[in-house]
Formats: sequence, structure tokens, C-alpha cells
Amino acid sequence: MLRSTPTVVIAPDSFKGSLSAQQVAEAIARGVRRALPGAQVRSCPMADGGEGTLDAMLARGGERRTLRVRGAAQAERDAAAGVLPDGSAVVETAEIVGITDAVAMQTPVEARSTLGMGQAIRLLLDGGARRFFVALGGSSTNDGGAGLLVGLGLKLLDGQGRELEPTPAALGALARIDVAGLDPRLAQASFVAMSDVDNPLTGEHGATAVFGPQKGVAAERIGALDAVLAHFAELAEAALGRKARDLPGAGAAGGLGFALHLLGAQFEPGAEVVAAQVGLDAALEHADWLITGEGRSDTQTLHGKAPFIACRHARAAGVPATLLSGGIDPAALARLGEHFNGCFSPAPGPITLEVAIRDAANLLTNEAEQLTRLKFGG
Repeated sequence: MLRSTPTVVIAPDSFKGSLSAQQVAEAIARGVRRALPGAQVRSCPMADGGEGTLDAMLARGGERRTLRVRGAAQAERDAAAGVLPDGSAVVETAEIVGITDAVAMQTPVEARSTLGMGQAIRLLLDGGARRFFVALGGSSTNDGGAGLLVGLGLKLLDGQGRELEPTPAALGALARIDVAGLDPRLAQASFVAMSDVDNPLTGEHGATAVFGPQKGVAAERIGALDAVLAHFAELAEAALGRKARDLPGAGAAGGLGFALHLLGAQFEPGAEVVAAQVGLDAALEHADWLITGEGRSDTQTLHGKAPFIACRHARAAGVPATLLSGGIDPAALARLGEHFNGCFSPAPGPITLEVAIRDAANLLTNEAEQLTRLKFGG
């Protein structure tokens, strides 16, 4: 039997291009409280390693820092990172070399680099951080993580001993890797790579073949660029004394996963890391209902996306979970319905994407109110 004041846990991902996860949670909470003013609402904004992960990781405390680093197109820019209350640092790939950076995406992928990722980690090392959470979703790069390693002090040299830029275009001339300048503080550092991707670095299931086209790699260039990464990987593995190219996750974020494997990173599903950080399991204790969601749900939601992980935790706690997403693929409803106690969209009828984005908060509030009335008879 439900208590007179039900407890509702709200744990959505962001609605990309519209609302942050925190804003989504706030909008849903308004609707719940309209229907049940006395409801106890526990907000746990989620993310799965992509855009918005930094915000979610800092939702329960910590410090946001602005770092001056290179973006994917190698122009200097300010990027946000975070330091958690325990001193661990959070670095979000989508924030530094993200695919949503329109300027970077106008630069050929062969000229993009993850140098700024290494610079960010080094700046955070300067600040005392020794444990790093690296969110790998949403990258625009395909450099095998060469930039990250160069940002940490590694040098790429051609046959004449000249230093090379850490870009796919330059890696074809790579003859030797010098690790003498690699930051010695890395020996005391540990890394958690937040990713659900289990692809290797190279080959038909590798970073370039699978994810390269969405970053601008032309079909006729996939083989050549894959060969460049294979060449880099061979020299990098020899220089650092660790085999990594075929490990699960090496192909994440255009090969950033490979570089992190070389640094001894532990790979964990991004949404699981966020769930632990925001205290989702504690919030679900004695709760009556979970509402989760994302911008658009389809069968990919069931492959480690934040709403699915939130639902799985809810079911383990005996709490029914409802999916409230901006859009839901009708073809995925049957499979989604195997896990969620109802799947809903806030759109009241045919509306344009522009209107849906503009009015997302009000639409979510209205739908949450009606769902709450349906759920609890308010």
C-alpha cells in the first residue's frame, strides 16, 4: 500500500539541445507536485558518459573549474572540468573536443586532436588531483588518443627527429615515440574511463570504421586512417610497454580509450558511475516510483543509456519505473515496455522540433502532472 505522501525519484538524462538533466528533473518535479503537493521528490540527474556527465557528477557537490586548453581544432578555448569533494577530477570529452563544437567540426577530422584532453589532465594534476573520471562520450576526434598522450608530455617524432603534431594527418610520418617527458605524476594517478563502448581501436569493428563516418571520415578514407592508427598503436604499445589496441573500449572516443588503456585506466559504464555518484540506490530506498527519460528513446536506450541503468536500479529495489522522453521510437516500444512501466512523450500532438525544444520544460511539467494523477489518483 502506498503511503499518504508518496516518494518519487526523478532520474533523467539531459534532453540534448534543449534542457540539462537538472532542468529536466526540475520540470518533472513541478508536475509531480502540482498533482501531489505533499509528495517527497528525490532528484538524481543522470548521464552516461556523454554531454552533461560533468554536470551530473557535480550535482551532489564539488567545484567546477575553467581550464584554458586546446579544442579539437587546436584553437585555445576555455573548457569546464570538475573536482569532486574527495579530490577526484572529472574530465568530459564532449566539453573539450565535443562533436557539438561547430567550429571544430568544420575542420577535417584528420586535423583534429585530443591534445586538450591531456592538457586538462595535466592542469588538474597541478591542482593536486590524482584520481580521474574521464567521460568518453560525444567526441569529434579520431586520433587514437595521441593528443592526450602528447598533452601529458609524450613526443611524436618523424624519421629526422622532428616533433609531429598529434593529428591523424601527421601520424603517417611517425617513426619514433619518446616517453622520457611523460609527466612523472602519472605513476601516482588512476583513471576511470566512463564508456559503454567495447570496440577495439582498429579493424572492421574499430574506432574509424564504426564511429568515423559520424565525425566526417569519408568512406574512401576509412582504410587509410585505420592504418595510421594501427601504426601509431604499434609504436605506442612498444614505447609504453603495454598491449592495448584490442582491449574492449580501446576504440571509444576515436581511440581515446586506447590512450587511457595505456595509462592503466579502469573502464566502467558511464551511467553506473554517475548512479553511484548521485546516490541513486539510496534515493530508491522506500520509494514508490521512478521517472526517468532522455531526449529520444529507441532500442539503443537498452544498451547502457542512463534511463535504462536508472530503470535497472529501480527494478532491483522493487520500484516501478516510467520512461518520459522527448520522443520515443514506436518500433522500440515493445522492447522498452519489457523494462519500463509505461513509456511516454510530453508532446501533446503534432508539433515542430523547434517548438518541442522551446517548450520542453512546460511540456514535461504538464505530462508529469498527468502521469502522477494517473499513478496516484490525484
